[in-house]
Amino acid sequence: MNRILLIITVISAAIMELIDTSIVNVAINHMSGSLGATLEDTSWVVTSYGIANVIIIPMTGFLVNNLGRRNYYIGSLVLFTFCSFMCGNASGIWELVAFRFFQGIGGGALLSVSATVVYECFPKEKQNIASALFGIGVFIGPTIGPTLGGNIIDNYSWEWIFYINIPIGIITAVICYRILPESPTRKKIKEIDWMGIILLIIGVGSLQTILERGETEDWFETRYITILAVTAFISLLLFVYRELTTAYPVVKLSILKSPSLSISALLTFITGMGMFTSIYLTPVFAQRLLQFTPSMAGLMLLPGSIIAVFALIITGRVLQKGVPPAIIVLIGFCCFIYFNWSMSKVTLEVSFATISVNLIFRALGMALLTVPLSTLAISSLRPEDIPQGTAINNMMRQLGGSFGISIINTFIVRRMAQHRSDLVSNITYTNNSVVERLNKYTSLFQSKGFSLGDAHHRAIGLMDAIVQKQVFILSYIDAYLFIGAAFGLALPLLLFFSRKNGNKKLVIASTDH
Repeated sequence: MNRILLIITVISAAIMELIDTSIVNVAINHMSGSLGATLEDTSWVVTSYGIANVIIIPMTGFLVNNLGRRNYYIGSLVLFTFCSFMCGNASGIWELVAFRFFQGIGGGALLSVSATVVYECFPKEKQNIASALFGIGVFIGPTIGPTLGGNIIDNYSWEWIFYINIPIGIITAVICYRILPESPTRKKIKEIDWMGIILLIIGVGSLQTILERGETEDWFETRYITILAVTAFISLLLFVYRELTTAYPVVKLSILKSPSLSISALLTFITGMGMFTSIYLTPVFAQRLLQFTPSMAGLMLLPGSIIAVFALIITGRVLQKGVPPAIIVLIGFCCFIYFNWSMSKVTLEVSFATISVNLIFRALGMALLTVPLSTLAISSLRPEDIPQGTAINNMMRQLGGSFGISIINTFIVRRMAQHRSDLVSNITYTNNSVVERLNKYTSLFQSKGFSLGDAHHRAIGLMDAIVQKQVFILSYIDAYLFIGAAFGLALPLLLFFSRKNGNKKLVIASTDH
């Protein structure tokens, strides 16, 4: 009974952490107005959390070994919950940003340590089931975050997107205090790699800031982005050298010599791109162009989410019966490629049901990718290296999401400029169809009582709005095709997952735990 309660508790904590990666996005405008801050300053509420998350996740193994898993996990829950309360009570934008950063520090453990605890609750031969159960949390969190945030904003106030964490945080902390065991593989490190910690914080912090703020700041046209890019490159290069040469690394990069972990990490990076960009693009597309409400956008995601939960569990059982992981991953990639291809065919007349069906393929793709990649990532690692391997894999998913959203934002902005240029070049007074439509709109406004000059001016504005809507939909179509192509280009990596590298290693690993 304690095992079931522990699994439910740590997965709930992971879902809470993942929801907070995206729930704030829909509240930016409300926060900006309430706190008297610019949208640019308010966006740091999102950025600071992401930076803290990506910094702390790879350090999970080091912190667990030195502080003890119980101390680190429960302490992180307390920090996350306290900072959630302080975020809701913030009276200024930079106070909110600061507490949001520390909330992200606390949230890091809720992802990686939760995954390790779930794995330990199952024998090695049933860890596909563990991956499936944890995968439910990984999938649900980013999916429901924007929808939950939208409903809270619509019915309450932005502070409640933080207050909602408080009862969950308190309950999970109390339960973990009573039943969470210490890590059976804990091995306290004799020396602390302070140089590695400093280089990691500077390198990953700089990189994440670039990804979060690059498009807003016009990339390398802004001096501080250029400085951060150089800083990130040098720091991460020195970090890799340091971690491969020191006796007590803060991040054990040597475990990436495992082909299963390294290839899984790359594919998890691509999966993170797909997971976060699709859940970013589709609700925005539905609400901005199709005029869906936040509640409708949430309902649109619901059928796929329900099917994905069952698909995750079935995938774990299928893998357990000996189906090669590479085949499951291939089907998952194909589902996601189909989702992006089908979304690239939509028009402004697309129905709610059509998008919901398309999203089912996205959900199936994510479900089929989550379990085998999580299992393969740790399949050939020694028990004491599993926390570190899990942390690296989770970090790659988060970085994939950051890279994906950053790249897709830049891509959309550039495609919008190109499409607008192409469309506007055809809107001339020598184009008979343009003149005919302009006259039609002018007559429409005249019939509503406007003078000829005002009617003509409003007709031009209406045509411009129509052009802009077409620019948006063409750019989003290109974005879906771009993501689908990224998945297609990653398919050759599956050739490295031979049957020996999949099933046989899983069986071997199951005998030494």
